[in-house]
Amino acid sequence: MGWNSWDCFGGSVTEAEVLANAQYLAEHLLEHGWDTVVVDIQWYEPNPGTSDYRTESAPILDRWGRPQPALTRFPSAEHDGFTQLAQRVHALGLRFGVHLMRGVPRRAADQGLPVLGSTATCADIADRTNTCSWNPDNFGINMSAIGAQAYYDSVMAQLASWGVDFVKLDDVLYPPIQADEIAAISRAIDATGRPMTLSLSPGKQLSLKNLDLLRDTAQLWRISDDFWDDWALLLEQFQRAARWAPHQRPGAWADADMLPLGRIGIRAHVGDDRQSRFTPAEQRTLMTLWCLLRSPLMFGGHLPDTTPETLALLSNDEVLALLQSDSSREIVRDGNLVVWEAERDGIQWRAVFWLGAEPTTYRASLTDLGCPEWRETRDVWDGALLSVDDGFLTLAVQAHGVRLLRFEA
Repeated sequence: MGWNSWDCFGGSVTEAEVLANAQYLAEHLLEHGWDTVVVDIQWYEPNPGTSDYRTESAPILDRWGRPQPALTRFPSAEHDGFTQLAQRVHALGLRFGVHLMRGVPRRAADQGLPVLGSTATCADIADRTNTCSWNPDNFGINMSAIGAQAYYDSVMAQLASWGVDFVKLDDVLYPPIQADEIAAISRAIDATGRPMTLSLSPGKQLSLKNLDLLRDTAQLWRISDDFWDDWALLLEQFQRAARWAPHQRPGAWADADMLPLGRIGIRAHVGDDRQSRFTPAEQRTLMTLWCLLRSPLMFGGHLPDTTPETLALLSNDEVLALLQSDSSREIVRDGNLVVWEAERDGIQWRAVFWLGAEPTTYRASLTDLGCPEWRETRDVWDGALLSVDDGFLTLAVQAHGVRLLRFEA
């Protein structure tokens, strides 16, 4: 649970913006479990642009071909990479994370820079036929080449020396999945001796056949492409959440992607500067579904501009308690009606989602909900006490909305 710079600043976030969001996170959300700050893509680019990637990447590199923070955006990096920024984030009681593209920088390969700990060069390990389709920064790495593992070992050793706690590794889950590079980076993290969380992206077509690889190498893995404030994208996530929820377990989590809530698009690659286009009902649906899935939660908005309504959405501890449930799953899918269940320590939750474009009133049978013995329940979102009439609950549900019911023995 934390904040990531992508939804509001794209590839151009600055040190001052990171610290402003970290400060807000520590003051307002840390007590609710939000504890991680992640600097997203292209922190090594001095002039990354504000709407799309430049045709030719111009990263700042050290003599070993490893990306370094751009001083134009991260002035404290002059004194040892991200060390000082990480220390300031840690001093707030938070964890510090960075985004990383798989592979070796094209500039490092073109210049034939040496690989630390090897006789090979970055040119020797580069796989120029295996590149990212949407980002120009890197070549893939031929993991059968001498020096390939040494390069990843050197990159992860540097991140560890800076105090990085979380690595968001990109361009590894599109078909074909980059299994060799994922495994190499996982080994490299283990070799540092520092416990760094590994998060894999993006996974729109990710198959369950890869589950063992994912569990063995990473702690989080995306199950969708980039998720934005569009109802069609949220509707699409329901089937992914239903497929992956039964396979969640501690230390190995399917990730439904970031929460595009609050003020986003300030300098992002998708859309203009805006408050999230999700309606209040859709925002509750989003938070409920992510918590039922027990997905990681990474907030994408500019936290200093957070409204009281958005803060309430993020700090509802009774909703966030779903993340600690022992199990959760979809139990009903009938047209626009979707129902999920979750339970832990005698507490049971039922989430009744209405996917239709108009509000509805749903008369829900407690037997169909799998909890026939209760006589009343409470909506976790609005606190309303709901009475049972002859074994039925009458629920008014907003368009694209949810009623989250808590039953306690």
